[in-house]
Amino acid sequence: MNDFFSLLLDQIYQTTWLEAVAVFFGLLSVWYSKQENILVYPTGIVSVLIYIYITLEYKLYADMGINAYYFIMSVYGWYNWRHTNKAEVEQIPVTKNDRSENHLSILFLVCAFLLIRWVLITYTDSDVPNLDATTTAFALVGMWLMAKKKIENWIAWIITDIISVPLYLYKGLPFTAFQFLVFTVLATWGYFSWKRSLEANKS
Repeated sequence: MNDFFSLLLDQIYQTTWLEAVAVFFGLLSVWYSKQENILVYPTGIVSVLIYIYITLEYKLYADMGINAYYFIMSVYGWYNWRHTNKAEVEQIPVTKNDRSENHLSILFLVCAFLLIRWVLITYTDSDVPNLDATTTAFALVGMWLMAKKKIENWIAWIITDIISVPLYLYKGLPFTAFQFLVFTVLATWGYFSWKRSLEANKS
């Protein structure tokens, strides 16, 4: 435990102001998402654009590609949430996947996992290809479902965050692990908040 806090403090001291801003806006984005607030997207875009720059600088090209995907999904989600035909409704309501959408989500997840795992094993020296591919695949699906305002997005994010905590601890990155622990709490809170909204829309 002492080693964990020592590493955590060391990472906090080594955090650049730019990374700190990206983390702040990332947490703010998750908070706004829980609230069904459209500000989830502009705050998320700020975080994502900073991370695209950081990952490019550190030559983390796969992470840069994922953040570019997040940017595209954020722009789409920002448009889609506000794209409603009802004048009295500010944005589209929370909905739940039907059976075909669940099948499509699972297909997307499996294909993303297999492709990312193959790339990691074939072209990188990753020692955790299965876990890395799993978290990335769930995050890709989660971002897609959030843009469509599906409650299942929170399940994908919760799984991503839970797996990421021990993964980043194993990699010696306790600050990032702690961030994902916070994300887990917020995502769980977000799920139940959206569930109440979904039930209210049905009544």
